[in-house]
Amino acid sequence: MAERKQFNTNLTASTELTELLRAASSKPATEDELREQRVSFAFGNAPENELITKDSVRLASLNIRLK
Repeated sequence: MAERKQFNTNLTASTELTELLRAASSKPATEDELREQRVSFAFGNAPENELITKDSVRLASLNIRLK
């Protein structure tokens, strides 16, 4: 496997970042947070088009349901 540059550093996370990550990992995501993550993912993967906005993706997500 090819070596990845971003993994070949000696960087360490600050203690503040480590504490924030620890706190976030113990807090479950709410339904609203999960919904916004799905909207953000869909918007980020949509083709570039001026008609596609985050609000239009949010509106579409209300009408699309998985079985």
